[in-house]
Amino acid sequence: MRNLEEKTLREKTWFEGRVVKLVTADVELPDGTTGSREIVKHPGAVAILPICDSGKLLLVEQYRKPLEKAIVEIPAGKIEPSEDKEITAARELEEETGHVAGTLSYLTSFYTAPGFSDELLHIYVARDLKKLQHHRPLDEDEFVNILEVTLDEAKQLVEQQVIHDAKTVYAIQYLELENLKRQLEDE
Repeated sequence: MRNLEEKTLREKTWFEGRVVKLVTADVELPDGTTGSREIVKHPGAVAILPICDSGKLLLVEQYRKPLEKAIVEIPAGKIEPSEDKEITAARELEEETGHVAGTLSYLTSFYTAPGFSDELLHIYVARDLKKLQHHRPLDEDEFVNILEVTLDEAKQLVEQQVIHDAKTVYAIQYLELENLKRQLEDE
């Protein structure tokens, strides 16, 4: 097997914002030649698949400026420095939906766009939801609508490209496979 590692020779930061840092890296390629990489550095994020006792999903609709449209997603947010992923998940669930989870279970994690970003997204499943009378406020620049939908309605939103992001599609597919697994076990 060929060694595929790219050795960083130099790295330069071009921009550092609240969420991301943009760097370029000069690298030595596996064949000894050099190349350049543009990299978005990200602190990581969590996403939460909130499932109500009724089986419905709690989703949020939010305007996404890079897309110039609103889309429907599972709640998600950036991990703050030195914050535990599970704490981030509980906080984001409360901020975006006004609910707390009796059970918060880690599902999986994946890199969102490994061709240019190091963002690692961790997905949790939230069950035994309780609505809070007073919950954490959203971030000052964040506005959402909360939707409660069935799995079939969520799949229709995917077909209509109203749900149009990887983390939410992944979570819906997970839930669909979980339901199929239960059906097969019952037969």
